[in-house]
Amino acid sequence: MNNLQITNSLSNKKEIFIPINPKKISLYVCGPTVYDDPHVGNGRALVVFDLLYRVLIELFGKDKVAYVRNITDIDDKIIEASNKTKKSISELTLEVTNNFHSDCKSLFCLKPSNEPKATEHVDEMISMTKDLIKKGAAYENKGHVYFMVSSFKNYGKLSNKNLDELVSGARVKVSEFKKDPLDFVLWKPSLDKEPGWESPWGRGRPGWHLECSVMSEKYLGKHFDIHGGGLDLIFPHHENEIAQSCANNNSKKLANYWIHNGFITYNKQKMSKSVGNITTIKEASKKYSGQVVRLALLSAQYKQPLDWNDDLLLEQSKVLDKWYTMYSSEINSEIPNCFQDLLDDLNTPLYISKLHNLFKKCQSGDINKKKEFNKACRLIGLFEENLETRNKYKSTKVKITKTEILDLINKRQNAKNTGNYKLADEIRGELDKEGIVIEDKKDKTEWKYK
Repeated sequence: MNNLQITNSLSNKKEIFIPINPKKISLYVCGPTVYDDPHVGNGRALVVFDLLYRVLIELFGKDKVAYVRNITDIDDKIIEASNKTKKSISELTLEVTNNFHSDCKSLFCLKPSNEPKATEHVDEMISMTKDLIKKGAAYENKGHVYFMVSSFKNYGKLSNKNLDELVSGARVKVSEFKKDPLDFVLWKPSLDKEPGWESPWGRGRPGWHLECSVMSEKYLGKHFDIHGGGLDLIFPHHENEIAQSCANNNSKKLANYWIHNGFITYNKQKMSKSVGNITTIKEASKKYSGQVVRLALLSAQYKQPLDWNDDLLLEQSKVLDKWYTMYSSEINSEIPNCFQDLLDDLNTPLYISKLHNLFKKCQSGDINKKKEFNKACRLIGLFEENLETRNKYKSTKVKITKTEILDLINKRQNAKNTGNYKLADEIRGELDKEGIVIEDKKDKTEWKYK
């Protein structure tokens, strides 16, 4: 029985998921703009919606779930990156797309049902733009085509803002070609050296928002179940998708449920390429393994912020090393009871706490509990890495967290204070084996990784 509940950004409430058609569940997620390698902030959306896809498959069957994740391979950021790296657009987008697919594989994300590219759907984008102009929802000005926000009365409903609020705090570009500051681009002219397609308004290229509206409609229809993406996409991207799609289709809804994952922070600041405080998925997976990165990304409930740091990853690495002692290729066919926690708005922290309890029960030697534990791990995309591969990481990576380091330093200080210098030396040696160098100063002990 389906009792999945998810937080819908449209209502800002947790709602029971009721599919439009139980025989064809539809999920669209905004994929990457392929101008640079994805960082772990991008990886969170990958893992969160991969988890949702897995849950939907368990509930309805894989043949009844259509998961579409697009690739934006034409965008101003791509043109800028191409100019900066001196690589052609095609060379750059192919390279970054391949790296993205490698990252998906390292995180053990299932392949979506369809992965359309924006450049393969330009004809449909031109067609939708023409239709919006005919319906009075868009206008052309010197080769630029804009959607007229004032023509769509429900604009701002997703972001829960009125038009005055959106104008005052808008992430929108001011342009002399616009009638209103909130109007957004459907089509723009291309310079001679820029990628472009012939259109009724001259040679140009589509706007980013238009791309997702066209591709979601082509593969899932004018009205589908779930639309997902990062929290930063609510405005303007998703708000604009709704406006142009509903205006074009004379409909009230594009998707019934809108799901947004929270940000990854680094030292409490949002991880962002523009800020420069990023860790790529490739870097993190190489150092800790993709399974550790995946578990770390699932350690917080998807709506909540997650601070990225070495302590988090080292702790998850230790957890996986422990859990892999119960690894088995044999699993239960039955769904474990803890699956109910995933149905409660993808409550991964509670689910993972149940995995810890299941692991303890496995230690008694109960074969059925071991099978149940292995099934429960695989439900969230863990244990996809075989035991041999995991052990290679186990034997080569640092396994001590900052908290444990400070605890040992404190014990060493206490030993010195009581005159137990033998124990103090043993602790120094233990830290050294873990790759930690300590140095005694006047009033404190400082440490660093070798």
